[in-house]
Parts: sequence; C-alpha cells; structure tokens
Amino acid sequence: MRIRWTVKASSDLVRLHEHLRPVAPDAAARVVQQLAHAPDRLLDYPRIGEKLEAFEPREVRRIIVGNCEMRYEIAEATIFILRFWHCRENRNL
Repeated sequence: MRIRWTVKASSDLVRLHEHLRPVAPDAAARVVQQLAHAPDRLLDYPRIGEKLEAFEPREVRRIIVGNCEMRYEIAEATIFILRFWHCRENRNL
C-alpha cells in the first residue's frame, strides 16, 4: 500500500492551521503536525477507520485524530487522503 494526498486534504491542513492559530498558535502547529502524520498508521491498518456507507461502491472511511476527522479512500493498493475537518468547524465549505 502507498499513501497519496489529494489537493483538498493538503489545503485542509493549511485551513485548519489558520482556523486554530488565532486561539492557540503553538497548539495549531502541533495539531497540524499530528494530522500530517496520522495517515502513516494506515499503512499497517488500512481498514481501521469506520466505513462510510454513503460513498459505496467506493471504500471511503474516516478516523478521528484528536479533535479532527480524517477521511480517506482505499482504492486497490493506494490510500487516498481525502479531507480533514476540525469537529467544531462548519463542513459546508
């Protein structure tokens, strides 16, 4: 298996940093760093996340990392990192 980041997922890390930085600049950097490394464990346990039935037949899953949700898709031998959201963030972006 290999991990590939979508452009949206990469942009989400920047957006989350901007969202958290005014409240807690040091914590914002730690959170983004934690999120950037979260997909690494998927290499050993790709199906650890909850399967999201709404996306069938695609295999889209989600895991909670701290106060954020990470969505990813398993397609053949690739794990695509799709999106990140903070739990208190408006998802209608």
